[in-house]
Amino acid sequence: MFSDDEHDPEGSTASMDQVRDTALLATVRRTVVELEAARERLAEGTYGTCERCGRPIAPARLEARPEARTCVACASRR
Repeated sequence: MFSDDEHDPEGSTASMDQVRDTALLATVRRTVVELEAARERLAEGTYGTCERCGRPIAPARLEARPEARTCVACASRR
């Protein structure tokens, strides 16, 4: 048997679930890459320093987003 989204009442739900899951997986993969980069910055001694202005990144921001590369002020200028 094959999937026929057009005639299967569950087909559209299954398709939407698959799209959602694919997007979530992509987000998780990007986060892992960013966390690995943060670990490298930690080893280099640059973790917690804004890559744009060179000022310290607030501890609360790093707690919420350990992968943060910029301070709140620079991040809001994007």
